[in-house]
Amino acid sequence: MKIKNPFYKKVDRISLNKILQILKFSKFKKNLYLKGINDLIDATQYEISFFNSLKYEDSLNKTKSKYIITHNKYKKIVEKVSNPIVVENVLKSVADVTNLFYPDAIKDVADFYLKTPNKKKFINVTFGKNVLIGKNVEIGRNSIIGHNTIIESNVKVGSNSQIGSNILIKNSLIGNNVRILDGSVIGKKGFGFMPRNKENFRYPHIGMVIIKNNVEIGCNNTIDRGSMSNTVIGENTFLDNQVHIAHNVTIGKNCVITAQVGFAGSAKIGNNVMIGGQAGISGHLNIGNNVQIGGGSGVVKNIPDNSKVMGYPAKDIKSFIKENK
Repeated sequence: MKIKNPFYKKVDRISLNKILQILKFSKFKKNLYLKGINDLIDATQYEISFFNSLKYEDSLNKTKSKYIITHNKYKKIVEKVSNPIVVENVLKSVADVTNLFYPDAIKDVADFYLKTPNKKKFINVTFGKNVLIGKNVEIGRNSIIGHNTIIESNVKVGSNSQIGSNILIKNSLIGNNVRILDGSVIGKKGFGFMPRNKENFRYPHIGMVIIKNNVEIGCNNTIDRGSMSNTVIGENTFLDNQVHIAHNVTIGKNCVITAQVGFAGSAKIGNNVMIGGQAGISGHLNIGNNVQIGGGSGVVKNIPDNSKVMGYPAKDIKSFIKENK
């Protein structure tokens, strides 16, 4: 079930003709309105979507979207399932349409509605010194919020959770029995931009961070919110100190991620995965269930279930040991 996003003001509907005008596409004109933009899997028939890589052909075949932004080289693939809107730069066009529906999403400024918490509104919640919270924040029973921590508007924290000191949380939904240790930043804008005319064009991020029950996040972690879909940390997953998780990454249940591991955008990590310190996971990869990745490894391709890999580029651990005797 899709989780409602409470963090961004959204335009209720925009005419298809206006969208096509922005995209400089005039093949068809129809008097209809669309209600948003979404990724292929989550898009409804009333939302526009996009297709920019053959990696997502399975998602394309399952989409309900009737209008899909794409490049000319994918036109014949897209028109089998939907109406292609052909553009020169897919990501730039997606950013333009996203800005139409979410005109404030490109901003990532501080929440100006922060106040000292009214402790009467929170049942059995312990607050440290200098805590600030925004509007409509929810914190469950028996949770603890450490010193100098900021929880911005509309964030939800479940029961029995412990949020440490000097932490910033925004654009996030956090489950029960979660521990976030000192110095972490959760829910900031991802590192999304495109070079254009000798300057960098920033990409809006309208996703959230979703942290499920019983997760532990170590000190000084940075977890970016999703650009279109959400960044998700599965139940009972533990992250060591100084881990970076980029936009749209999903990590499954019962994973153990040790210090200084970095995940590039849109990587998908299965359940029961163990990753050693200082490993790097490239973007848009699928790491299967029960995978073990050795410390310092560089993962640049998909890894199937039940594999053990190490090295750069990461390879089967038996081959790695044999080559490095």
